[in-house]
Amino acid sequence: MSFDFLSFLLPFRGELAALSAALIWASASVIYIGVGRQLSPLILNFTKGWIAVVLLLFTLLLRGQLLPSISATHWGLLLLSGILGIGFGDTAYFNALNCIGARRTLLLETLAPSLSALLALLFLQERLSASAGWGIGLTLAGVFWVVAERVPTAHPHFRPWRGLGFGLLAALGQSIGAVLSRAALSGTEIDPLWSTLIRLVGGTIVLAIWVAVRQSPREMLKPVQSRRLFTVVAGTAFISTYLGIWLQQISLKYAATGVAQALTNTSPLFILPIALWMGEKVSLRAILGVAISLVGVWLLFNRA
Repeated sequence: MSFDFLSFLLPFRGELAALSAALIWASASVIYIGVGRQLSPLILNFTKGWIAVVLLLFTLLLRGQLLPSISATHWGLLLLSGILGIGFGDTAYFNALNCIGARRTLLLETLAPSLSALLALLFLQERLSASAGWGIGLTLAGVFWVVAERVPTAHPHFRPWRGLGFGLLAALGQSIGAVLSRAALSGTEIDPLWSTLIRLVGGTIVLAIWVAVRQSPREMLKPVQSRRLFTVVAGTAFISTYLGIWLQQISLKYAATGVAQALTNTSPLFILPIALWMGEKVSLRAILGVAISLVGVWLLFNRA
């Protein structure tokens, strides 16, 4: 029975990984909003990046996995994916969080799946079935319905136009990074753990240069000067960057780009039970949005 169940799940490992990443990122976003009040987006992104690189190297050593034998082209695709998606995209995302808050930033992030599907169609000739197209549409519609609900803002530094610009840059960076990853992963047998490390190395290198140019040494050392702050950042980096990006790479290896991106962008839906747990009120509109998105998710899993 257990074997049959695992055999049933195996064809959907890409979709399941994408949903797991969405759950992880929803949980981490709550923590990042608090950490963002103490660290600049650039320092936060750089710190979580190098922590995740160390964790991935340690994991690969324990597993005894050797350096993958892939072409220079695929190395370049993964490094560029990390530079654009993690280095620039995540920094823009943290800036958007600081300017317009989580709900509005996540609204802009819902553009990423459609952009990814379009880019994958143009550059990878990756076509989706009608069922998958409807699934993406319903998933995005449900997420949009949830995060577009008008709620009073308690954001202390609300800057809508600046936040809009950073949010769009984050969605674009994420989309291009996903397509570049898919191009590398679909053409090789590289393990997603290695592709995660290569992407993170690319993103962290460009962030290190950026930090050295833009930030003072005092700001660079700020995360490690407070044991409590470093523990929070390290723990969140383990969950959101180490596990989250690893799961994202698994989803991009085993699912179509548009499908993987649509499912990884269901994070706003997972925030609802977190909000309930934290004592916040959840409206009927939000519940209906979840229901619409769940129908979309079902269509993405239905490959008939």
